[in-house]
Amino acid sequence: MSGHSKWSTIKRKKGKADAERGRLFTRLIKEITVAARAGGGDPDANPRLRAAITTAKAGNMPADNIKKAIMRGTGELPGVTYEETTYEGYGPGGVAVMVEVLTDNKNRTVAEVRHLFSKRNGNLGENGCVAWIFDRQGLIQIEQAKIGEDDLMEIVLDAGATDIDTDGDLYEVTTPPDNFEDVRAALEAKGIEMISAEITRVPQNTVRLESKQAEQMIKLFEALDEHDDIQKVYANFDIDDEILEQLSG
Repeated sequence: MSGHSKWSTIKRKKGKADAERGRLFTRLIKEITVAARAGGGDPDANPRLRAAITTAKAGNMPADNIKKAIMRGTGELPGVTYEETTYEGYGPGGVAVMVEVLTDNKNRTVAEVRHLFSKRNGNLGENGCVAWIFDRQGLIQIEQAKIGEDDLMEIVLDAGATDIDTDGDLYEVTTPPDNFEDVRAALEAKGIEMISAEITRVPQNTVRLESKQAEQMIKLFEALDEHDDIQKVYANFDIDDEILEQLSG
């Protein structure tokens, strides 16, 4: 387990679900707005928008919020213009870190991100310094209570998925980016609810952290994850479950 998956476990253990819900809504509104601006307001013709709406509905975002975010993106309602950018750097122990950002002020955001790295024993690097470590991959999360593993496997493998894993009470279906839409559509056609459906970044390798460095990395990840302009954080760290229990207890 590494990166976002590891942090998801940490947050559940720390009981951060309520605080995360508010941040999730803010991030999804930004993503829906940018997706609609880039590809239009019709989700049937805009895969990025469709994926964002799927995740928003799974998170119980009100339909009116989704509609208004789309209308801001298409210009039917006034709204802030966000720029997309990615920052790369290193955390404690040489962990590779990537952050995807949507911001209305790049100068402000890069200064704040650099400060978060340096304050927590990391450093912001040049573009491209760690991007090669992460592969783009489709990731779809489904509650295990919604479907049996054998039935799920039959649906997604036939549609082009590469693997099914478990994380707590969730299935995690991984796909090549080119097959992501086919797998998502196959699940939707069967009426299977998805917690999230997105193109993500998966590390080719991980760095195992112990004691102090593990604690420092969790604090850096948490600080980045809570920044309003940061949409997603990826990192190639791993922590033993025993240490995780101690740090999150």
